[in-house]
Amino acid sequence: MLDLLIGTAWAQEAGAAPPPQGPPMLLFFGLIVGIWYFLVIRPQTKQARAHQTMVEALKKGDQVVTASGIHGRVASVEEAVVQLEIAKGVKVRIDKNKVSRTVGALSGAAEADNNEKK
Repeated sequence: MLDLLIGTAWAQEAGAAPPPQGPPMLLFFGLIVGIWYFLVIRPQTKQARAHQTMVEALKKGDQVVTASGIHGRVASVEEAVVQLEIAKGVKVRIDKNKVSRTVGALSGAAEADNNEKK
């Protein structure tokens, strides 16, 4: 009885098509790498480049948010460290790379409009 089932399994396996090899397989792997690049690697590098540009452009007076969510105003900028004033007279030193974004920065024209309204 068991011999009957084994013979059927061998017959099914013999009729199956062999897995693709050579150029079709290389094309498939190339397609996977291309998709991975455009969906994962490229957006990550663009985001890292934008963050690096923002960190390099930090200057005294900018309002920022750190990676831990602390809001503050830049009191001084050093090579690798930024000193933030998080309350009147309270200053903390953090790594420049831990500044996640700038907020509420008024441009020169918007600041002039704001002063005229007062």
